Amino acid sequence: MIFYTNCFLLTVIPNTATIENIKDMKKFIVILIAVFLSFAHASFAEKIKVVASIYPLGDVTKQVGKDRVSVKVMLPPGASEHTFDPTPFDMMEIQNSKVFVKAGAGLEFWAEKMMKGSSNRKLIIVEATSGLPLIRHVHSHADAGVSEEKGPQESADPHVWLDPVLMKTIVDKIQEALSKADPGGETYYRENAGKYKKDLDALHSEIVNRVKDFKAKEYVTFHSAWSYFSKRYGLRVAGVIEESPGREPSPKHIVKIVSEIKRIKSKVVFAEPQFNPKIAEVIAKEAGAKVLFLDPIGGANVKGRDTYIGLMRYNLSIMEEGMK
Repeated sequence: MIFYTNCFLLTVIPNTATIENIKDMKKFIVILIAVFLSFAHASFAEKIKVVASIYPLGDVTKQVGKDRVSVKVMLPPGASEHTFDPTPFDMMEIQNSKVFVKAGAGLEFWAEKMMKGSSNRKLIIVEATSGLPLIRHVHSHADAGVSEEKGPQESADPHVWLDPVLMKTIVDKIQEALSKADPGGETYYRENAGKYKKDLDALHSEIVNRVKDFKAKEYVTFHSAWSYFSKRYGLRVAGVIEESPGREPSPKHIVKIVSEIKRIKSKVVFAEPQFNPKIAEVIAKEAGAKVLFLDPIGGANVKGRDTYIGLMRYNLSIMEEGMK
């Protein structure tokens, strides 16, 4: 290394260089090597590998970890978090990671199977919904065209990330997990988390101020993703088109949803880009409304929705269009 550096320097130093400056040149070579090694160490230093189940959790992890982490989001762009089917390559990502950030509450139904098949016993798991006050939904079997012999079905709502205030608690969980995986970066993660939580406070205040001008306070959406957002900001989900992800609503349920849209005099039905909008379009036409798209997931390649805060502002703008 020193030989090649000397050769390089000798080609650029004029022939008039005197013997007296040879010592200075050697000092310069030592400094040059030290700087090179420093950059090489920074470039090739191993980052903490993190897998996140969905993009919003992945982006927030990046905001906390920044250049000390490498984050892989499991859910592909445009896919539904409720119907995602992981590949063997996804299993390898989990196997080689130190931290796994997921929503929990049944959202990642595939995760339990992956965990059982993984030999990564040191994997640190962050469950966003753990310890939070979860909203529970009761689903009617009759509306889904299923026998009611077993009675109504209840499930916890996992979509906590759509409430920026709850997201602050999730940020703390991520910061603690990264600090455990990488103790040397604890102060760095804590500082980043603190700054980002201030950004979330600003986002929360912005949403509060803009929702005040909504004329409509009730709305119909495609699936039950928006209950935490609605509860936080004084809104109400009057109806959900698809109560069980991936299962089409029965004719009886469609009639009920159309009736709700007319009751609340809504001008809009909110669909989602992760689901086929055909049913939403049929319902909207029957109710004399139009279809707009809310996006609970976003993605790295979706302009304007490639960060969590950008995603939330996008959804707020869409709601304003339909409810202001």
